[in-house]
Amino acid sequence: MSQWQEIEGGVTAPRGYKAAGITAGLKPSGLPDLALIVSDVEAIAAGVFTTSQVRAACVDYCRQRLQAKSSARAILCNAGQANASTGSQGWLDTLESAMLLGQALNIPSDSVLIASTGVIGRRIRMDALKTGIPKLVAAASDTGSDDAAQAIVTTDLVTKSVALETTMGDRPVRIGGIAKGSGMIHPNMATMLAFVTCDAAVSPSLWQQMLSRAADKSFNQITVDGDTSTNDTLIALANGQSRTPAITEMGAEAEKLEAMLTEVCQRLAKAVARDGEGATCLIEVQVSGATDEESARKVARTIAGSSLVKSAIFGRDPNWGRIAAAAGRAGVPFEQENLQIKLGNFELMQNGEPLPFDRAGASAYLKQTAEESLLPKEVVATNTSNDLSIVEAGISLPFDRANASLQRIDNPVIIAVSIGHGSGFGKAWGCDLSYDYVKINAEYTT
Repeated sequence: MSQWQEIEGGVTAPRGYKAAGITAGLKPSGLPDLALIVSDVEAIAAGVFTTSQVRAACVDYCRQRLQAKSSARAILCNAGQANASTGSQGWLDTLESAMLLGQALNIPSDSVLIASTGVIGRRIRMDALKTGIPKLVAAASDTGSDDAAQAIVTTDLVTKSVALETTMGDRPVRIGGIAKGSGMIHPNMATMLAFVTCDAAVSPSLWQQMLSRAADKSFNQITVDGDTSTNDTLIALANGQSRTPAITEMGAEAEKLEAMLTEVCQRLAKAVARDGEGATCLIEVQVSGATDEESARKVARTIAGSSLVKSAIFGRDPNWGRIAAAAGRAGVPFEQENLQIKLGNFELMQNGEPLPFDRAGASAYLKQTAEESLLPKEVVATNTSNDLSIVEAGISLPFDRANASLQRIDNPVIIAVSIGHGSGFGKAWGCDLSYDYVKINAEYTT
């Protein structure tokens, strides 16, 4: 029996949280663009952020806030303008955003965390933000997670949301999350925003450690295009409203909570990779036989991030040579005579040597997996405002992103690689590289 069960509600599934998402006029498209997550009480807060030297003002702001105080009440996220590389005025805009929300919620501004997403080099449209914040606060409810998830997306085709529940003692404990991300996805951190809520009581240092480890096994194991962003932000709140005993050190309860946190992060991370710009399928790389877990994860990341591997998957070409080459350049020592490669159930290489295999069958496996992983099958950008259309049977049909019910199924192409006889095992997730990726990004600002 699973340690947890999936439930509805996203970030408002845990006790004591409200959320909202509205159209404030930040995006030219007129789609939802301002989101709020708020806890009824001060919550323990942890964060993991981009490692880029070029960072958005909100990233530096959140880092400073969490270093000074490991708690928060609210997260404000705007979409449309990244507020990165915007100089001192961008910093002041972030400070003002926190102040405005603090006033509207009647909480200290240092209890507000800020996230932004959109075009780099563009400041937040503060006039729209100022008008929108009171409406956003008024809209907050314990059923507002889906609205918040919709308001943080940019080039995403689908929203990303999950919530899980377990039992500690005789009381339910829940963790929920929403995320956005589709392009500029690469580890350290993967380019995305993710917000996680929890109603357990956890000590600040332990919660940060748990989140960092969860990020290493999830968001730092996905890649779409090899580009890391300026705005990558993962924030997790734990408000203690489950009324379970506080977890202050590692033990059975802490391990159970961390496992559920990791599962939430992995589900959101896979949803980001599956929604990669122009992608037709999700790729899961499983690496075993390494000397340790980090070595296995490193090899998996390298294979998942290889443009040649990704292009071959898009072309439904079972080109195992590209997989072998990517494994070999990962920077992890291994004996090539130990290398084994499988694509789904097809064994392609063993003991460092190629095996005869059904090439047509392997190609059909790639094609069938892609067809089953996305309904509708193909979605592409059609104009400069990032409006979309569904392409079906060669005919372009209108696609209403705000009201769409696109379904992406968690049915990845499996690449299994063994590099030795060690106990190290790791996974990474990516997507194929299609013609539409170039089209979407070639026209992103023009």
